[in-house]
This record gives sequence, C-alpha cells and structure tokens, in this order.
Amino acid sequence: MKKTFISLVASCLFLVSCSNIGEPEKIVQETDESEQETAIIPKYSISDDYYKMIVPFKTSEARGLVTRNLNTRLDIDEFETGLMRMALDTFSTEKYYFQEGQYLDEETVRTWLSRKSDENNNEGLNPSNSSEEQNEENPIYLAHILEHDYLIKKDEKTIELGGISIGLALNSVYYYRSENGQQLEEKISLDVLEEKGKEYAQEIVNRLRDMEGLNKVPIVVSLYVQAPKSSIVPGHFIAKTVVEKESRNIGRWSTVDEEYYFFPSTEGSNKKPDEANRFNALKGDVEEFFPNYTGVIGTGFYQNGELKQMKIEIPMQFYGKAEVIALTQYLTGKVMEYYPEDYITLEVKITSTNGEEALIVKKPGQEEPFVHIYR
Repeated sequence: MKKTFISLVASCLFLVSCSNIGEPEKIVQETDESEQETAIIPKYSISDDYYKMIVPFKTSEARGLVTRNLNTRLDIDEFETGLMRMALDTFSTEKYYFQEGQYLDEETVRTWLSRKSDENNNEGLNPSNSSEEQNEENPIYLAHILEHDYLIKKDEKTIELGGISIGLALNSVYYYRSENGQQLEEKISLDVLEEKGKEYAQEIVNRLRDMEGLNKVPIVVSLYVQAPKSSIVPGHFIAKTVVEKESRNIGRWSTVDEEYYFFPSTEGSNKKPDEANRFNALKGDVEEFFPNYTGVIGTGFYQNGELKQMKIEIPMQFYGKAEVIALTQYLTGKVMEYYPEDYITLEVKITSTNGEEALIVKKPGQEEPFVHIYR
C-alpha cells in the first residue's frame, strides 16, 4: 500500500476584483519511494458543502469498480457524493482537503467483496456458497466498498492524512440465476441489511487498523442501501459511525434518515401527499399555458422527513427561443410561489431534443433564483 506525505513549499494571496480567491498554494508530494511531484491546493472553494481537492487529482487504484458494482448511474453518483456528505460532521471543509482513497487498491476491494472461501483465505466478506441452489439462501449483501481520504495541515509547511471515510454499499435486491439460467431476484429486508452492514463495518475497521498509516486517524463508516435496477431514484444512506483514532471498536451508530421520491408517482402520492399535490399543481399550470411540453418530472430529496432538494425537469418540443424565454419566465415565478422555503435547494431544467434550453437554480438563503437561458 502507498501512503503519501505532502510538503507545503510556498503560498501567496492576492486580491482580484476585490475578492479573496488568490493564487493556489504550491505543494510538493513525497511518496515512500522518496519521489517528489508538484501539486497545488486551490484557494477558491465552490461552497462550504464541497472540499478543496489536491491537484493534479490522484485517482484511487480501485476507482473503476464502483461503476461495475452498483446498479445504476443514479446510485453511483449518490453513493460517491453522499459519502462526502456523511463525512462533513467529522471532517469540515474549512480544515480538510479531499483525496480519492489511496489505501484500498482494486485487488483488495475485489477480495473483500467476494464470497468467503478457502481460495481467498476467507477474506471475502459475503457469505460462502458451495452450490447454485444456495444462492437464494446466501445472497450477496455487500456490493461495494468505497474509500475517501481527508488531508489536513500538520503545520504551515506540511499536510498529512487526517482521516478516512468508508462507504459500504448494500444490495436491497439480490439478483441471481437458477440452474436453467432464469434470472431471479430476492428482496433483502432493511433490518437484515443494517445488521450485516454493521458486522462488515467492524471487520473492515479491524483490517484498516492493520494497514500502515491508518492506526492513528479517525474512520467514518457509512452504510448505503442501493436501489433496485429498475428504480428511477437512487438509494440512500441509513447509518453512520465514527471510530476514533487508535480505536478498533465501533460504538454508537447514528441513524441517517434520507430518502428520494419521484414525482409524479404512486409512491410519492402515498408517502408524501402534500408534496405530490404541490408538484401536481405546478405541473397543471404548465399544462394549461404551454401545450408544447412533453412532461414534467421531479425528484425530491428528504432529510429527517423534510424536503431539502427538489430537481424538476421539463422536456419540451422546440419551436423557438421566444417560447423558451416565455416558459422560463413563467416557471421562475411559479416555482418561487410553490417552493418559497429558504432552506430548499431548487433546480429546474428545461430541455429539448437540442439539449438544455434553460436553467433555474435557487440555493438555500437566496432571495432570488439564478436564471440562465442557453444560446
């Protein structure tokens, strides 16, 4: 396993147009082989929700596995970005810098995800399976393991590893084939997934502590349940825990209450009726005044039962920019009317066969939305 040591050699700030963006900090990164390479820490941060990242960007040796092990692009994106969100309480964006995982390589992740067997010295975490008939009784619970590293300044001239975050992606549905080749599936209950996930977490923490460089840093472990292959929304995180530096024992787990709902849908109407009615009212307004639209769809992200983000997409037949401008103007007023809460992130995209036509974005705390019409 490789570990990195980063030396800060120079930094400077200057004002550009009365801002504090400044020049990036130049750093030298040293490996165990005493090799050096120049890198930088960007001065500008997009927002408090995003980490500054060391560049040139160092990729993980296991980075390609996530696209093979998760069911959909929705789950891939949510698992990766959501894992950063799980780390915010422990590794603040003000003090820590993000780097893709450098300790778990592809071979290690593949071995840990495999079934327990003599061939892998019983290092596989998923249950053993001696015959095809046992598939239903011994499902693959653990779909993927994702590592994120967080770097912190040791002093004015050096940066070191400050902690790591581990995400465990669990299968809500197990897909397998019968003896005659028929595709079958078995739903796994949330209670079982949580129990198995916590067992895997403890074993993984023990293994990480045995790796050089990972004994004295805190480890955040988060459990993610990926959605079925047919889902039109991603899965969600269900629990997380923090293992203090030098400790191997997982103590208290925190419940993570997050969920995605698609609108319009039967599930959305049944579980979030108020939000479904609000969305349907907006949809009805568009239908009444703009006949050339082809649908209005929305995805709501909820934390602790409260709507935090709404993404709306409106595909339309394209007849001219005048119609795009009119629809954008109308929608800007309507979404502000239906979603007046200042804690909601709102994003509305108007698209056509030509691509994106317009974008409306309102962030929490903003009085007016950002509106852009593509030319």
